[in-house]
Amino acid sequence: MAKKIVAELIGTFILVFFGVGAAVLMGAQIGMLGIALAFGLSIVAAAYGLGAISGAHLNPAVSLGMLAAGRMTGSEFVAYAVAQVAGAILGALVILTIASGKADYSLATNGLGQNGFGAGYLGEYSQGAAILFELVATFIFVTVILGATQDGAPGAMAGLAIGLTLAGIHLVGINVTGVSVNPARSIGPALFVGGKALADLWVFIAAPLVGGMVAGLLHSLGATRADTH
Repeated sequence: MAKKIVAELIGTFILVFFGVGAAVLMGAQIGMLGIALAFGLSIVAAAYGLGAISGAHLNPAVSLGMLAAGRMTGSEFVAYAVAQVAGAILGALVILTIASGKADYSLATNGLGQNGFGAGYLGEYSQGAAILFELVATFIFVTVILGATQDGAPGAMAGLAIGLTLAGIHLVGINVTGVSVNPARSIGPALFVGGKALADLWVFIAAPLVGGMVAGLLHSLGATRADTH
């Protein structure tokens, strides 16, 4: 179990380092398409690099979906979630430290790739739109993960399918919420940014967890699970 916890911590660090790092350090150069690809590629990297150890969930919403689908225990879920949040905080800290090495970087002005909504945030979408997007996008993401990793699925392709799905989700939603679909990814930057990012954080914890749980329950009921009899 210790090895799995370390893998989840490092994997979630990779996700934040790639994704949040792309947004903070290269956002102006690569735009939203580049940021979407960075998040997707981070999943591919972690899935093939660490997936054989822990499954590379990298996300409490994914782990909750696995729990609801009957693929992990409650104690495993808690351990995974703690490791994922720790990895995300560490990733955000490293990106903040690197960004602070640029003379004109300001955490208050430039941010740290935090998620949000409403006035002053990217497309200025409403709270309701943010909640709906995060819930539906996480449901789709976890449904794909459960399907791509189930018995009978082409296992070698799972990391690529999951990474491309996350990139696709970012192509839809960066302008809405910055895309969370992952409470750990949101907690990391928000802890350092504070203010509105912390005030909005509940949306990026609750909506992804609900979306992931619904995906897991549907899978456990057989609705989205292949019949392997």
